[in-house]
Amino acid sequence: MDRTAPVDHPIHDLLARRWSPRAFADRGVEPDALRRLFEAARWAPSAFNEQPWRFLVARREQPEAFEALASCLVEGNQAWARRAPVLAITLAARRFARNDRENPHAWHDVGLAVAQLTVQATALGLAVHQMAGIVPERVVEVGAVPDGFEPVTGLAIGYPGDPETLPGKFRAAETAPRVRRPQNETVFGIRFGSQPGW
Repeated sequence: MDRTAPVDHPIHDLLARRWSPRAFADRGVEPDALRRLFEAARWAPSAFNEQPWRFLVARREQPEAFEALASCLVEGNQAWARRAPVLAITLAARRFARNDRENPHAWHDVGLAVAQLTVQATALGLAVHQMAGIVPERVVEVGAVPDGFEPVTGLAIGYPGDPETLPGKFRAAETAPRVRRPQNETVFGIRFGSQPGW
């Protein structure tokens, strides 16, 4: 199923093809592919090169660990994400290691790392669905997350699958047209709401 974004201006093919399916094929993700995804994340930019991201990861081939991570998702996400072959939870270091001051950019930097992971996944024929719907307290408990780290998001990773395998309410979203707000509603000149002048 072709889910290439209907872009208004040409962008790189990997970015146009990236999307967040809920349907995953019943096929595991090779360890080498996972290493490549997390290597892409490792080389993301970050404030002061702090690299505040951490990942908790479980493959379906590790049933106990996989179920533990799945239990960290809100119920609505568990309904489809349990079919993904890999689940991950992102964490952010809240303070700079260099001076123990608060890092107000940590979540931004985690997002950059996940974006690079996601583009690398697309290059390998994989897909990543990012989820805000996690239970942070459960993540801390399951992952023995130390003080100073904060759960951010969940990730479901795998090869795209057949939307017909999804529960009904998710099936329609899987095939609905892809839409985005137009640039003129998000890109401004130096004053909010003004045109950028190009």
